[in-house]
Amino acid sequence: MSDAVSTDDLVAWIRAFRDAVHAHKDELTQLDSEIGDADHGSNMARGLDAVVAKLDPVPATASDLFKTVGMTLVSSVGGASGPLYGTLFLRMGPPLAGDGEADAAALGAALRAGVEGVVARGKAELGDKTMIDALSPALDAWDAAVADGPAAAARAAADAAARGRDATEPLVARKGRASYLGERSAGHIDPGATSATLLLEALRDTLAGAE
Repeated sequence: MSDAVSTDDLVAWIRAFRDAVHAHKDELTQLDSEIGDADHGSNMARGLDAVVAKLDPVPATASDLFKTVGMTLVSSVGGASGPLYGTLFLRMGPPLAGDGEADAAALGAALRAGVEGVVARGKAELGDKTMIDALSPALDAWDAAVADGPAAAARAAADAAARGRDATEPLVARKGRASYLGERSAGHIDPGATSATLLLEALRDTLAGAE
């Protein structure tokens, strides 16, 4: 089992996330049609296609990779998703500024920096029915499993994200377009929490393949 995550592993993760979003594009759009603008799936798929088009040649470092991913998402994804996901990746870059591989602790620190950036930009908290409901518990699960290596930490984070995603269903949205619906937003799973779970499941599957 490898305790280090290379830039190539991280590129594979981004490609896997793109593939997962395409596979679930209709589901994401359906979820967004219930409480949003019905464009989350198509916007994310388009943005991630633009990202993958810029990954050849592969960026030299993880920091370069995440800067490329973040800036491309900001410029190519409509609605709130572009700035939020773009911020996530842009903030992940600086903690991984070295040229070498990242261990579980370093990658966890980068993820936390990214999520903190999303919180600062979107002003959302746990329980607001947003992507933070998947990402916040995922960070805690990652930290709890970090001593077992990156693959184990990613498994724990993905499982926690899925539970957080499912827990958004009864919530009343307090942020974003869904908040305009008030009580009518309850009874629907949040599309942002769903795509955030896909992000972590893609990381889990990528690192499992690298073990």
